[in-house]
Amino acid sequence: MRVRKLTFAALAVAAGLSLTACQSDGADTGKSDSSSAPTASSGSNASSSGGGSDTGGSDQSGAKATTGTSSGGSSSGGTGTAAGTGSDVNAKVGKCRTGELEVTAKDNTIDGDASRTVVVQFKNGGGRDCVISGYAGVDLRTNAGTVSAKRTGQETTSAVLKNGKSTYFPVNYPFDKSGGSGVRITGLVVTPPNETKSVTLNWPGAATLPVTDGSGSSVTVGPVGSAGQGG
Repeated sequence: MRVRKLTFAALAVAAGLSLTACQSDGADTGKSDSSSAPTASSGSNASSSGGGSDTGGSDQSGAKATTGTSSGGSSSGGTGTAAGTGSDVNAKVGKCRTGELEVTAKDNTIDGDASRTVVVQFKNGGGRDCVISGYAGVDLRTNAGTVSAKRTGQETTSAVLKNGKSTYFPVNYPFDKSGGSGVRITGLVVTPPNETKSVTLNWPGAATLPVTDGSGSSVTVGPVGSAGQGG
């Protein structure tokens, strides 16, 4: 009996030691897990921090690149626009103004013509090239009032009148075959195309116009450039 009691006691001790060892192993395992968990967390935090830095760096870099592109594009575009505007201004030729034109007139009637002709000359004396086109306004002053010339209806063209150069147009009017009676012409008023300021000249043609019934003007004017030099 004594031997059995000792055996049971030995078994109990062994079982106790075995349980203690198991608990110890469980505790060690728990410690190991606990220890590894913070390590993993630390690594995760480092990764998260690193990702944030990369993302932040990427965002900041992108903002700079965008700003740089925008600034460069704006600067380049502004310069291009300014240069283009300057080129347009330098290339543009303004219209011929009355004050820049030397206006003269002379008789250019040729025997055999159906009507008489006075040729008006526009000479560019403005010190710059200018554009001239269309019909000039022409009025004949007479002892019976003003007679306004009608346009012939010919097609007009636009041309650059170089400084110092001239262009011409005709004023046509009928012969007065009444033997001295008629409407006496006292002056010629010319208004360059697209202008309002006029120039008054001495009339170089025949002294009179035939008397009409007032149904319309018997005086016509051609477009600028439709007459040659002196005719």
